[in-house]
Amino acid sequence: MTESNIKIENIVSSASIGKDIDLKEVSKNLEGVTFNREQFPGLVFKLPDPKTAHLIFSSGKLVCTGAKTIEDSKLAIKRTVDLMRAMDKDISHEFDIKIQNIVASANLGVTLNLEVIALELPNTEYEPEQFPGLVFRLSDPKVVLLLFGSGKVVCTGAKTFDDAKVGVGKTQKELKRLNLM
Repeated sequence: MTESNIKIENIVSSASIGKDIDLKEVSKNLEGVTFNREQFPGLVFKLPDPKTAHLIFSSGKLVCTGAKTIEDSKLAIKRTVDLMRAMDKDISHEFDIKIQNIVASANLGVTLNLEVIALELPNTEYEPEQFPGLVFRLSDPKVVLLLFGSGKVVCTGAKTFDDAKVGVGKTQKELKRLNLM
């Protein structure tokens, strides 16, 4: 599996700006905000560039989703915090951004017999009545792979692109070793 065969679908990152936020104030002053405290304790802010969605909580925590690169994910959080800082000058310029989850996809290029794989490959769950994919858990790197009969694979739980790449590669190698592809 080459790096070009693995595509990042979504990156989830988070940050904390270290101070409480007045969500009503933010919702009045930012465009692209959805805020209804009865439905959800935070507000949803959609940033057009890079195209991402942010959950902003009154505790000062932010969660960013939708970016396709780590750089865009970090840039999106920085731009969102800059917009909030325009309303509150006391928001620090120093804050940590953590990558929480990278979701990547790949195509193994062959059809997979998930019933046989479930019997032969350890650490799997396969219940086709509930979900059409087979769940395969790796411990190193700590990722979860969803395998589909079409040969498509989704890797989730990665903290780096390398984790996703290694997870897909190990899965492919193990399937070949067991003559399952």
